[in-house]
Amino acid sequence: MMRIILFLATNLAVVLVASITLRLLGVEPYLQANGLNMNSLLIFCFVFGMAGSLVSLFLSKTMAKWSTKTQIIDQPRDANEQWLVNTVAELARDAGIKTPQVGIFPAQQSNAFATGWNKNDALVAVSAGLLNRMRPEEIRAVLAHEIGHVANGDMVTLALIQGVLNTFVMFFARVVAQVLDSFLRRDDSGGLGFMGYFAVVIVAEIVFGLIASVIVAWFSRFREYRADAAGARLAGSGAMINALARLKAETQMPNQMPDTLTAFGITAGQTRKIMERLFASHPPLDDRIRALKESAYRQ
Repeated sequence: MMRIILFLATNLAVVLVASITLRLLGVEPYLQANGLNMNSLLIFCFVFGMAGSLVSLFLSKTMAKWSTKTQIIDQPRDANEQWLVNTVAELARDAGIKTPQVGIFPAQQSNAFATGWNKNDALVAVSAGLLNRMRPEEIRAVLAHEIGHVANGDMVTLALIQGVLNTFVMFFARVVAQVLDSFLRRDDSGGLGFMGYFAVVIVAEIVFGLIASVIVAWFSRFREYRADAAGARLAGSGAMINALARLKAETQMPNQMPDTLTAFGITAGQTRKIMERLFASHPPLDDRIRALKESAYRQ
């Protein structure tokens, strides 16, 4: 139920923000009697495309806490929580960012995530399973990986990339529908009609959306390598490699992290099929371990 409420609330916020923005800009309707107003269409798609990504970005911490049931450590209750808070603060200081909020979420799979709308207002959370099964130096490496995401500004960059791709998906889907409608009208068939036009838009958005997903997934995999490198710099290559090896041993465990946060976790399991790897948010753990070993060797 909580996920449904979050989904509806986010989409309502997107519609409100986009509608208000379009009204303030005085944008005319893009669908007109003589065809598409390309300027209005591009502005419409840009506003709605970016609004979805930016609203999600600004709500990311709240949504992450609700969807994962993360408990924020305001006052450490024991030595383990105190160590966790101190370690995050130390890593953040070394990375040159403000200390993020620190939390623990109740999942048995070893995992962690970082989110937040900017690098100085972030959240880093780890699963209870990770704290119970990993050694301190491995936990520190996982935390360093997440701090690397924050310091690299990965959440903001991903949101901007997603927003731009959303814009082009919406824009070209409507252009395709208009071109097809105009072609049918030349054959005196009456065109697509209202329902046919939007049916073509939906199908085109699905097709273009799949292409956009491949691009987003590629960037997500790229940023994982960068975060691993940052984790190695902050916590040591050996510790980072050992942490990834430990995560690899647990890939058969079910992932209890919501789909909306999978891309922000340190692991999303192993992917073997070509199509799975194309859309995967994380590179295979073997590839990540190999990249760290090669980097350590070159140094």
